[in-house]
Amino acid sequence: MSAAASPLLGFVRQLNIAHHIPGRIRLKMSGSLPAELLGEAKRFGKALGAVEGIRSIGLNVLARSCTIEYDAREIPPSAWIGFLSGEITPESQRLERLLLGAAHA
Repeated sequence: MSAAASPLLGFVRQLNIAHHIPGRIRLKMSGSLPAELLGEAKRFGKALGAVEGIRSIGLNVLARSCTIEYDAREIPPSAWIGFLSGEITPESQRLERLLLGAAHA
């Protein structure tokens, strides 16, 4: 993981799954959103929009919530669980690579 990726992944690790069905996931940030993470929240939303398999993103910074509609054939539901918890699986690693690649593009 590069130093540039650290803030983004640090932000991601503060997200929890509020609701999840294959093809749609709602993430909620635990705690408050410090001003220094506001940029990372926007960067996260922008990076997600560039990931193949993501259909739409609804980012509500005030509610500290993000709704993502995705193609479950491209991104298996288990990838989200592993990625957000930090569990290393082939699916979660692929999602992390896609997200970080889109963030650096």
